[in-house]
Amino acid sequence: MEQCWRVGAAEPDISRVPIMVVSSKWNILETGLKDIQGKPVVNSISLEEGEAKFLQQAKLVHRYGAAVVVMAFDERGQADTYERKIEVCERAYRLLTERIGFPAQDIIFDPNILTVATGIEEHNNYAVNFLDATRWIKQHLPLAKVSGGVSNISFSFRGNNRVREAMHAAFLYHAIKAGLDMGIVNAGQLAVYEEIPKDLLELVEDVLLNRRPDATERLVTFAETVKQQGRVAVKDDEWRLGTVEERLSHAVVKGWTDYIEPEIEEDRQQYAKPVHVIEGPLMAGLTRGGDLFGLG
Repeated sequence: MEQCWRVGAAEPDISRVPIMVVSSKWNILETGLKDIQGKPVVNSISLEEGEAKFLQQAKLVHRYGAAVVVMAFDERGQADTYERKIEVCERAYRLLTERIGFPAQDIIFDPNILTVATGIEEHNNYAVNFLDATRWIKQHLPLAKVSGGVSNISFSFRGNNRVREAMHAAFLYHAIKAGLDMGIVNAGQLAVYEEIPKDLLELVEDVLLNRRPDATERLVTFAETVKQQGRVAVKDDEWRLGTVEERLSHAVVKGWTDYIEPEIEEDRQQYAKPVHVIEGPLMAGLTRGGDLFGLG
């Protein structure tokens, strides 16, 4: 393990990227901190074993110049309700910032994304609890960040990629609006929010936002009809009827490369210099993609 950290620290293509050290064992985390260049992120520490150990580990993280993920756990266990989440996060924030002077901007809270649609009534509000706790953290714990394991939300639909993709995309959309700064999710299992079929989106959001008592049953029924279908690729060439600038911008946003060479060449013929293609339609597509990313 130690050799892995050293190889990563010496390899330019790795060391220039921020590294998150993930382990449940403190000695592994500290080994990584000793060898990683720059500013890593430790994932994670918590109050599960009490304040003394929590502060001891936080002091070492601070000494190594790292940021830290703080899980919403304390001596009573995992925080699942909104009240417990904000209680644990506020306590940890005060201990870190007031007791040891830990920089607030280096604190990343993980208020526990828990699985919904399990058939257990107490679980129905888990997504709402996370969203509400995220809003509270951003409003009351200045500079702190919020993260979460997005894929946890859909564990009750393991094996049904189409429903899981829609749940991840919809949850991310609402979580980002609530203040989520980062999330852990399989990028290959993530739909585009705007492209989720409206019937599926309504069912998914009924579950995530706990909008009706029969939300789980309705989504489970729907899921049985699409099980194992996965994402359906739809071929739509209408975009190729637009101007060459519009086509290039659209291809950038969608990540389509089928026609990239003829599109670029056609664009190049219309501009005095090749750099104008980059500064014009290509940059317009990148800007549009950035806007969509910001909207979740």
